Amino acid sequence: MCGRYVINNPVSKTQKLVKTAIQITDNENYNAHPYQKLPVIKKYKNGNTLENLKWGLVPEWAKDKNFKALINARLETINEKISFKKLIKNFRCIVVADGFYEWKRSDKEKIPYYFVREDKKPIFFAGIYNNEQYCIITEEASDNVKEVHHRQPVIINQSDVNRYLNLELSGSSFLKEIKKPNLIFHEISKDVNKPSNNIASLIQPTNN
Repeated sequence: MCGRYVINNPVSKTQKLVKTAIQITDNENYNAHPYQKLPVIKKYKNGNTLENLKWGLVPEWAKDKNFKALINARLETINEKISFKKLIKNFRCIVVADGFYEWKRSDKEKIPYYFVREDKKPIFFAGIYNNEQYCIITEEASDNVKEVHHRQPVIINQSDVNRYLNLELSGSSFLKEIKKPNLIFHEISKDVNKPSNNIASLIQPTNN
């Protein structure tokens, strides 16, 4: 899954991909978490925009006001789920990041790790959106990521961003076929467990 990530200077990171940034400035967020408004790339007829959407998607069919927003959607079943099948066809977005966090279960505790691309390039998560809300698409983890968790976000290369946003292509088929970047990771402090902690030291390796 993907439940927390890092995004710094989103405007600078996407200047080659978007025409306009709507009410977004470069800033640092070392603990982006669900229910925050965070920068995503959306496609319009006159070009791509970078705009803030709320992380956590409540399906249109959900009537219960206490319905827990969905932060992830499985790629393997996205065309089958009533919550997602229309969105992967018509409402795709790109979530911009530097890296993401994942937790490994060890006995009675969960140990946090920070993941980045091996080439240190920006990360682009495949996402879907509706009503100013979005969620991140996930897939089975690659072999090395499985050391920590069995799922990971679907990450696409910058060169594939506009192809994913092209609604003439099948979104799910495209994501299954493209080559994914290699990831590396390291253990970090449990300070990241608290969403209100938002400091650069969160991503530093522990001395274990």
